[in-house]
Amino acid sequence: MGAAGEVAGAREVREEDAFDVAAVDAWLRTVADLPAGPPEVRQFSGGASNLTYLLRYPGKDLILRRPPVGTKARGAHDMGREYRIQAALAPVFPYVAPMVGHCTDEALIGSEFYVMERLVGSIPRKDFDVAMTPEQTRAACTNTLDLLVALHGVDPAAAGLGALARGEGYVERQISGWSTRYRDARTDNVADLEDVMTWLAAHQPVDRGSCLIHNDFRFDNVVFSEDDPTRPIGLLDWELATIGDPLMDLGCVLSYWIEADDDDMWQLVRMQPTNADGMLTRAEVVDYYCSRAGLDVTPEEWRFYEVYGLFRLAGIAQQIYYRFHHGQTTNPRFEHFWMFVNLLGDRARAIMEETA
Repeated sequence: MGAAGEVAGAREVREEDAFDVAAVDAWLRTVADLPAGPPEVRQFSGGASNLTYLLRYPGKDLILRRPPVGTKARGAHDMGREYRIQAALAPVFPYVAPMVGHCTDEALIGSEFYVMERLVGSIPRKDFDVAMTPEQTRAACTNTLDLLVALHGVDPAAAGLGALARGEGYVERQISGWSTRYRDARTDNVADLEDVMTWLAAHQPVDRGSCLIHNDFRFDNVVFSEDDPTRPIGLLDWELATIGDPLMDLGCVLSYWIEADDDDMWQLVRMQPTNADGMLTRAEVVDYYCSRAGLDVTPEEWRFYEVYGLFRLAGIAQQIYYRFHHGQTTNPRFEHFWMFVNLLGDRARAIMEETA
């Protein structure tokens, strides 16, 4: 909805996530022209990594992003990097929000943060927030996949993002890196997943390309037009964006993809409307994306990317749960993430055991 109405997902700020609003307001006025008076501040409850807030000024909505409290993985939650990627993309990829400013003074609220304008539209969460026909659902799905194809078609060098590239070996770096991060964040109530890590290391292919990838591409990071709920107008949450293999990015997309005929346990952890009538299945997503992107991948080859996506998501969920387990956050949403980690591990093993 527009600036005058309530914004879906915006709630009262949790006590442990509160910050000095007056200090942020004073800083913002040094980089932007704002209406008089302090903003009303609300917190978006959907994210599980960086913290996202709505700053409501009369007639103007802004979004503030900052890291979570507590110990963080090395290199994670880099607000400056996320800000610079979006600022560089704006001239060549019209799906990023306009940037307002990046504050490097951690003394202000205890961390760096950046502020951007709010893209006004609809963001699907567990379900679409508007009634959708099966035909509209399918169009929203394919249009969203076209958005991913368009992102993968951006020339990173032309956008000034060539420095993100680390050369060949992206697949190997991801497998070794996520294996280390999972082991470092493991708690006693989750499986060690050593068999999954061993399988991934043994089956890893060479890089299938190198392009700008989002690394957290899912429906609740896509903003749809208020006038047409099938048309994406924005892509959010660029924390993990880099240059890498496009099929690895697609594997991450599918790790969140729960279909209507998946069992009840998976339906309980569903976070986006991928079970809606008209939605593409996981296999159809792979076929559609590869057709549009001009890539070929066999079902046997795809198993690696699907297992990787599930394992990586398990690593992300476990890092978040580790913070809860050790009292670095009290957010009750994270209390049972360990169960999700084990569920992801079980699905990864089932795919590993499939025969070609």
